[in-house]
Amino acid sequence: MAELNTGDSGGGKKGSKKVRSKKQNSKVDLTAMVDLAFLLITFFMLTTSLSKPQSMDLGLPDKDDDPTKNKDVKVDENRTMTILLGDNNQMKMYMGLLATPKLAPKEIAYGKEGIRKELLKQKEAVIQYTGNKDKGLIVIIKPSKKSTYRNLVDILDEMAIVDVPTYAIVNDYAPEESKLIGVDNAGASSGSSATPEAPAAEAAPAQ
Repeated sequence: MAELNTGDSGGGKKGSKKVRSKKQNSKVDLTAMVDLAFLLITFFMLTTSLSKPQSMDLGLPDKDDDPTKNKDVKVDENRTMTILLGDNNQMKMYMGLLATPKLAPKEIAYGKEGIRKELLKQKEAVIQYTGNKDKGLIVIIKPSKKSTYRNLVDILDEMAIVDVPTYAIVNDYAPEESKLIGVDNAGASSGSSATPEAPAAEAAPAQ
């Protein structure tokens, strides 16, 4: 809303015939614009959905004061895939036992054409082998001391995308696995070995 103020400059002598031009001063009233701006801000605040934090459910084992009570759970080695996370985004996987693998260790990449494709393939193969959907693929994830947090998050994302029924995070490496991944004493405990016979003893499987 604009206003136009006019004022007579005056200064002329009384009775003079000379007429001076009037000065015009203009100003803009921004009160309505401010009200409109606050209305728009309020509208977008109420109608825009805020970003939601992205999280993943992860089952963790209960704390046990007496570790001697833990019992190893035997599983079929033909159902077990082991994934080793190394340095510089390196990842290797094998099926079964490392000494007598069903699928020999090989390096594999992250993403759709890498580990995801292999997980889908092995998931289907295990169901055909067992003939029971409840006895599906078991994945043991072994991050090394050289792998990054991002590597672990990426592989957990793949577990969720492929819908792997059971997987566990294990930080123990056998000497042969450390050599395979190229990291000396890759796990937190270098002297122990986590084999497919007892994945649930290290971490609770996440469904």
